[in-house]
Amino acid sequence: MNRRAVLAEALGSLLLFTTVIGSGIMAERLAGGNVAIALLGNTLATGAILFVLITMLGPVSGAHMNPAVTLVMRLRGHIRTGAALAYGAAQMVGGVIGVWLAHVMFDMPLLQLSTKLRDGPGQWAGEAVATFGLVLTILGTARTRPDSAPTSVALYIVAAYWFTSSTSFANPAITVARSLSDSFAGIAPSCVPAFVAAQIIGAIAAHFAAGIIFRSPIEDRA
Repeated sequence: MNRRAVLAEALGSLLLFTTVIGSGIMAERLAGGNVAIALLGNTLATGAILFVLITMLGPVSGAHMNPAVTLVMRLRGHIRTGAALAYGAAQMVGGVIGVWLAHVMFDMPLLQLSTKLRDGPGQWAGEAVATFGLVLTILGTARTRPDSAPTSVALYIVAAYWFTSSTSFANPAITVARSLSDSFAGIAPSCVPAFVAAQIIGAIAAHFAAGIIFRSPIEDRA
């Protein structure tokens, strides 16, 4: 197991989750009650940090920072089971620490639970679509334009914050972590299982779709 890669996943998740929670808190405080402006601030910060993290950490660990992405990479044979489990643990631990770091920076209680309900078929469909699109973007760009992966993923998430009903969590680890923050980006713990299930469904669907769409010419002739 590559310890540097596992550390990169932990640090990347920490910085990503800190950005999501911290920018949500900052945006809400500055937006004067305008939810659209708050969401815009949250969106831009998330897209920007994703570009930076994927560019910086991609060569080290692949910059998954997302158990759904790690799952798909395991299904495709790009990572072994032990490494995938280590990645998942690192993503979760680093992410939760990132949430707590955001709370410290904004003088909020360290330990808290979200009270923001995000529930219903529309929200679940939004998460499935968001995760499907994210994973398909990663797999497709890796096959056709690997140098564009940081830009493609960052822009996809910026778009998905706005075109999905759930504002595109698209990540089981960040869904759990956001349940630990009663802030703009939070989600009530009771809503987490359905979100995670939808994300896994979307990720696996993208895995199969990518296998069809991005087949090589040699595979097509087989």
